Amino acid sequence: MLERHRESDQRATEQDLHAKEAQRIASLESDAAQIRQWLNDHPEDRKGSKGAVRKSNRTDNDSAKMATSKGVIQGYTGVAAVDARHQIIVEAQAHGTGSEQELLIPVVTAMKKAMAHDTLITADAGYHSEVNLKELAAHNIDALIADTNMRGRDERFAGQDKYKALPDPIHDKGGKPKKAARYQPKDFDYDTQAGTCTCPAGKQLYGNGSGCTINGYAAVKFQGAQCDCVPCAHRDRCLQKPDKTKVRQVSFFRGKRDGVSYTDKMKARIDSPEGRAQYGRRFATVEPVFGNLRHNKQLNRFTLRGRKKVDAQWKLYCLVHNIEKLAHHGYAQ
Repeated sequence: MLERHRESDQRATEQDLHAKEAQRIASLESDAAQIRQWLNDHPEDRKGSKGAVRKSNRTDNDSAKMATSKGVIQGYTGVAAVDARHQIIVEAQAHGTGSEQELLIPVVTAMKKAMAHDTLITADAGYHSEVNLKELAAHNIDALIADTNMRGRDERFAGQDKYKALPDPIHDKGGKPKKAARYQPKDFDYDTQAGTCTCPAGKQLYGNGSGCTINGYAAVKFQGAQCDCVPCAHRDRCLQKPDKTKVRQVSFFRGKRDGVSYTDKMKARIDSPEGRAQYGRRFATVEPVFGNLRHNKQLNRFTLRGRKKVDAQWKLYCLVHNIEKLAHHGYAQ
């Protein structure tokens, strides 16, 4: 093959090279024209959730960028709902999004026919949001959805940090060396009576929001002045991205605006002895299913493009899992 390529290169004339270059330019201009035409025909689809221009993947516009242990990849999220008694997958969907919060309600809605009056939905912290909990409550769906700090409140996990220091030949749980902790709101001197705020460097911040609402909580916001923040020697400890962010902003919360939130209700329920016992069964129910699909069935990545095809591939693997479960429990006879 290499010899044939070398011979072809030797036979190529200047005219052939120009023709090849012209063909490449024409192909790129054709692709660009198609993209411009699509953007003109779909002006609203260009906007993201916050109104900014949304980037897309030309070869697979249904997919999404997702942060994984191997870096950021272009792909899909496969989600499945599993029956606790037999580990049968009752609903499976694949979506081009890296946010699991968006997937809870579609999956629960799709599996309504398989739910009984006493069905309890359990899901990990990736599916937790105030919007999702409110939607479940509105449809009278019993659920236990963990929040990100659930284990931090559970005294049974009080000593879990000691295991991170142990050497592990498969996975180093020590992580990368941590940088100096960034200044938190508690490091700022906030005078509630005078309504003033002073940063750790001794500079006065000015208020840029006294009646704000953040995630249902009443808040007061302060912001530093550029003349103080830009030359400040504390930038590395004060700003998350000191090379890009000019000034520091800080917020102080005063409590809930409209009483107890759905998140607070869920925390109280999941922290109860009964809630911990019920939620504790989730890990042994659904995680072995994903382990079977990923390790035993070797589904470590989707091999197709387009949500319709990827969704079919995900459902096919889940179907094989169900068939094996039924066969091993005697249904094959």
